[in-house]
Amino acid sequence: MRTEQDTDIPEATVAPEEFRAAMSRFPSGVVVVTTRCPDGTPRGFTASSFCSVSLDPPMVLVCVANSADSASSFAGCDRFAVSVLSPVHRPLAERFATKGADKFGCGGLRLSPGGLPTVERALSELDCVAHARHPAGDHTVLIGRVTGVRLGEGAPMVYYDRSFRTLS
Repeated sequence: MRTEQDTDIPEATVAPEEFRAAMSRFPSGVVVVTTRCPDGTPRGFTASSFCSVSLDPPMVLVCVANSADSASSFAGCDRFAVSVLSPVHRPLAERFATKGADKFGCGGLRLSPGGLPTVERALSELDCVAHARHPAGDHTVLIGRVTGVRLGEGAPMVYYDRSFRTLS
């Protein structure tokens, strides 16, 4: 929302491909985010736009593409889970990033104590209660209050320059 103070700020003239190239230079972790529809159907997606928001209370945010197969499920979910991935999870990350893929039919998942699908051997798992949603261009920012944490071991998978990578 623009205010009178913003009138001196020019409109963005950055081409989408230029912005995408610039953001690809920023390394980030990789997560799989999951929920269940009211009828019990699991839904999920891969994200690199994930971060902590608050320590007290513990909160995280993840950005959901409005064009994602699961966008409507996350628009109305009460709970979701976040699994932080390691390099061994690359095939699963690719599967959850693929539109139209059978994301839950090929293994590599288990149920959290709260009944949400999570990634087996994830570096960490976070159980979240949906706290807020904010429209942001072609995405929705989903903020969750963390209600449970389980820790695994290993090194993180990193997304950099449009590719999954490992730290050396």
